[in-house]
Amino acid sequence: MRTDKRGDPLDVRRGVPQGAEGRAAELYWEAFADKLGPALKPRARGVAFLAAHMNRDRAVCALRDGALVGLAGLQYEGRSLTRAGRREMIRAYGPLRGPYRYALLATFKEAPGRSELKLDGIAVDAAARGRGIGELLIEEVSELAAETGHSEITLDVVDSNPRARGLYERLGFTAVSTKRTPHLRRVMGFGAVTLMRRPAGG
Repeated sequence: MRTDKRGDPLDVRRGVPQGAEGRAAELYWEAFADKLGPALKPRARGVAFLAAHMNRDRAVCALRDGALVGLAGLQYEGRSLTRAGRREMIRAYGPLRGPYRYALLATFKEAPGRSELKLDGIAVDAAARGRGIGELLIEEVSELAAETGHSEITLDVVDSNPRARGLYERLGFTAVSTKRTPHLRRVMGFGAVTLMRRPAGG
């Protein structure tokens, strides 16, 4: 058990609790609607898709009084928080729209190297933000990375989210490279993706 910045108890654990897939999907959608929306909209359908195709062991979660208030999605050893392959997308969205929607999601799918544990993103309930939950989640992710033999944590941050980049920089992440994606600005609202990394266990 840990405490947030207000001193309130917070249960930070590995894995999405069974039965909390729907809530986890809702938090993820709230945090990444701009990124996920073009591929998975409308919202209700996208949230249902994420919940139904979730690898519960690829997350670190924060719970308050048993309720999920934050999570960090992880990618390593060939698996990530969500199973959103071409087949799943076609099954959910049809043979005409499925491939296009999958192509949008695949823009962000870049497998991490052997030494890397990739942070897919952090989502915190709006009412619980500003209480250090993101920092606590990253601390747990860092410990997990070290325990599983990964020397560093990596993540991607888009140029339309400077607040997230500022958080990552305060937590020891440094920018490695930036990929310009002007063709996506009209569709997804951002024009560049920056790769950041920090040592595991630090």
